[in-house]
Amino acid sequence: MTEKINQLKKLLEQPKQISIVIHRNPDGDAIGSGLALRKFLINKGHRVDLISPNPVPDYLRWMPGTKDIIVYDDEPEKVSEILNNSELIFTLDFNDLSRVGTLLEEVLKKLDDKTFVMIDHHLNPKDYAKFTFSDDKKSSTSEMVYDFITELGSKNDIDKDMATNLFTGIMTDTGSFKFPNTTSHTMRVAGELMDKGAENNKIQVKIYDSFSRNKMKLLGKTINKMIFIPEYKTAYMVLTKNNLKKYKYRKGDTEGFVNYGLALKAANFAVLFLENEDGTVRISFRSKGDFPANEFAKRYFNGGGHLNAAGGRTNENIETAVEKFLEKLPEFYKDYTNNNV
Repeated sequence: MTEKINQLKKLLEQPKQISIVIHRNPDGDAIGSGLALRKFLINKGHRVDLISPNPVPDYLRWMPGTKDIIVYDDEPEKVSEILNNSELIFTLDFNDLSRVGTLLEEVLKKLDDKTFVMIDHHLNPKDYAKFTFSDDKKSSTSEMVYDFITELGSKNDIDKDMATNLFTGIMTDTGSFKFPNTTSHTMRVAGELMDKGAENNKIQVKIYDSFSRNKMKLLGKTINKMIFIPEYKTAYMVLTKNNLKKYKYRKGDTEGFVNYGLALKAANFAVLFLENEDGTVRISFRSKGDFPANEFAKRYFNGGGHLNAAGGRTNENIETAVEKFLEKLPEFYKDYTNNNV
């Protein structure tokens, strides 16, 4: 760690053209870590572009600096040119280039002459980066960026905007410090970010208490459709594209909905099926304790993630996806109870 930090610190001594890339469908952690790192590097004299594969969801556009994010889907030629002219490329909150989407992935794969830097907290990192900072025990990439800046000896350079963005990333990826990935170090970092200007109450309100009426109605629909399977301690919810259209869905509106399944005292596993406009299906998995949501996602739905928070996807229609889930759940639960997963 120290050797890699020293090598990178030396690289950053001279002004460079730098790109930061975050994952597709960016969440609070990807955006928060990206914005904070961008401002830090700009303040050090570098020319820095922050690239998102697709737009920032509405509920996160209040975060300081989001207007400066360049969206690949909107300006693919511009982004390709920026990346080709970059000397350093940071990839944040993902460790597999497939997480940026097929088209941007192809652009990045062609840049084998560039120096990549990965900062990420997910399992099983790929080996595309010259500098890999990977720790799946960390709560979030935002916590890792805070530690990264600290290791560079620049903790005092974190200002209010950077603190706000990093705090938002940590808070959202820990479920407001509720998830098991919240460590004592996480809490100390959060406290230091508050000392630097992050306003916990205001951030919480902007994230969790700013629903539109349509989003609230969609949440009600989701909870009303929830099905609980007591023998497997599992709650699942299904939202079709017609449901989303009815309530004027905007990207990010269903963030956190899956957690309501875990609010059931008897539930250890919660699943949300979300039908995309093209008929494909995105699936969110959450769990309590040692139930491996990531293994279920990986085994059956081309996904993965953390022990208690994972995602998956399928090109099958939503009816087939739910049928597969119901078919595989008993098998997986048996393996889990027999300690085979």
